[in-house]
Amino acid sequence: MRIFQNINYDFLGKRKIFYFISGALILLGLLNIVFRGLKFGIDFNGGSEIILEFQKPVELGYVRNNLQNIGIGNIEVKTYGADNRILLRTELQNVPRSVYPRIISSIENEINNVQSGIAKKLVDSSFTSVTYEFNNPETTNLVLNYLSNTGYQTGKVSEEPTNRQIEVNIGVSSWIKENLKVTMKDNPFKVIKEDKVGPKVGNELKEQAVIAVFLSLVVILVYLAFRFKFVFSLGAVAALFHNVLITLGIFSILYGVIPGLNLEIDLTIVAALLTLVGYTINDTVVIFDRVRENMKIHKTLPLLEVINKSVNQNMSRTILTGGTTLMALLVLIFLGGEVLRAFSFTLFFGILIGTYSSIFVASALVLDYVNKSKKKIQF
Repeated sequence: MRIFQNINYDFLGKRKIFYFISGALILLGLLNIVFRGLKFGIDFNGGSEIILEFQKPVELGYVRNNLQNIGIGNIEVKTYGADNRILLRTELQNVPRSVYPRIISSIENEINNVQSGIAKKLVDSSFTSVTYEFNNPETTNLVLNYLSNTGYQTGKVSEEPTNRQIEVNIGVSSWIKENLKVTMKDNPFKVIKEDKVGPKVGNELKEQAVIAVFLSLVVILVYLAFRFKFVFSLGAVAALFHNVLITLGIFSILYGVIPGLNLEIDLTIVAALLTLVGYTINDTVVIFDRVRENMKIHKTLPLLEVINKSVNQNMSRTILTGGTTLMALLVLIFLGGEVLRAFSFTLFFGILIGTYSSIFVASALVLDYVNKSKKKIQF
């Protein structure tokens, strides 16, 4: 399919308009980042991530309403794969001290449900786990299987056949379980996984994410400097930085404004930004390839006309490539579920900005740099 054939639009002649548009978007995003900030997920701030599996499909709104006022802070509830699995995220890492006795009491009640008056001894306890010892290995295995089936995260202290001790983990999921099993008696569930991220680990991940994005830009800068000229690599990397900055600004602007798009910055978003860097540089490289070819063919043409010609010649390819990718991402945003929404949203707006920058920003920066430096480019 061919569209935008034989067009001759003066893109570079309007570059000051596009500079103003880009500058306004960057400034608006930076102001929002400075005054409203970016909302980081538990990957960076620390917290708990819990996956629950119910016997029957569950309504997210109902679960969210039941957990909002139980003392675990802000909580995020999402579907996780199937409609009977949910993903819970909270900034809380350990259960509040005030509810710890209630959780211990609940665990012991469950043990008594296995066998009335069962003999047990409390061996060790902390705010993250409790260890019990029973009279014989058979009783130990019976209790272990029962607690596991009722949703507790538990395991043997030793794999020896004579082992008589079990350890029951106490986490945020334990407090959530205590509340949901009362309000959702007709839909039993179990804890599939509970992961914790400490603040120190979160800060390290944040630093590594910034380094990863920065190093990707440096590597692209070096690669393009060898493939083309250094001025082209500067224009391309500046456009990539422009794309990432505006995309982050959009995150800050839309947070709390559009329901369903209150997206936090986590490792998924970092992966999307790195994907965005790799995707958008491809379109810029294609345009720069055409600029190089046209400079060899039309050696007497001014650089402005060469770049305009190259951008116009690539317009069909740019629109078709970007358009088909955006349509696929649009489907993922609405139908891909909560797990894919953040990644899809980041790429969708990032590719929109990236397609715009490959046409109106990268080449314009190269032209202005050459004009100001008075250097002639030859291939």
